[in-house]
Amino acid sequence: MAGNITFTMIKPEAFQNGHTGKILDMILNKGFRISALRILKLSQEQAGKFYEVHKERPFYSDLVGFMSSGIILAAILEKENAVDEYRKLIGATNPANADEGTIRKAFGQSIQMNAVHGSDSDENANIEASFFFTVLERC
Repeated sequence: MAGNITFTMIKPEAFQNGHTGKILDMILNKGFRISALRILKLSQEQAGKFYEVHKERPFYSDLVGFMSSGIILAAILEKENAVDEYRKLIGATNPANADEGTIRKAFGQSIQMNAVHGSDSDENANIEASFFFTVLERC
């Protein structure tokens, strides 16, 4: 059975370029509810821990450096079938391949600077949400 939460981060370039409000508007207009939200700057250690699953991949160092380069917005989103619904809204990892009307098509610049992170499974949504938010911080 599909879960009702997913996790997202608005990445440093999208935050720096002033797209946060427009991205949140797109999320809310698709029927998601924000149950936790935080603005922060990840340290390299925190970014490395979050993306540890990719540690052996060639892009890991660049990803950690990028994700710790500026301010991000982390959020837990709620909706029925949240992971799949949010993956549709954000679009393909490469903004050039993303469908019109998706967040990455509208605000992504490259595969790495693709505006947002979105959980890829219900299990990872819970793991990622718990990385950033305690139970008490969730509404």
